[in-house]
Amino acid sequence: MLVSYLRNVRGHVWNHKRVRLICCELELNLRIKPRRRIKRDKPDMLAVPEALNLVWSMDLMADRLADGRQFRLLNVLDDFNREGLGIEVDFSLPAERVVRALNPFVGETVPRTVS
Repeated sequence: MLVSYLRNVRGHVWNHKRVRLICCELELNLRIKPRRRIKRDKPDMLAVPEALNLVWSMDLMADRLADGRQFRLLNVLDDFNREGLGIEVDFSLPAERVVRALNPFVGETVPRTVS
């Protein structure tokens, strides 16, 4: 800021190295204020589901084959027992395909037995 002030307001053509040298010799070093850390609240504990089919997790993953083609995976998990409800694998998974893959799980109302 000092260099900008000296160049634009005062009209001097000094570079920043010369200005720093002069400031150091005159002991005009300004204190650099440390950044204040933002205090954040601790996040709430994750809720653990109490029965089957209450909370599901959906994860989209991607990987490449040896020939360079990319394939995608859609995993649907039940959070109560960490059971995989379904997996959809294809070279592309458009939104309509994801909805079609999730529709069988939405209609489930009868809890499955834990094996």
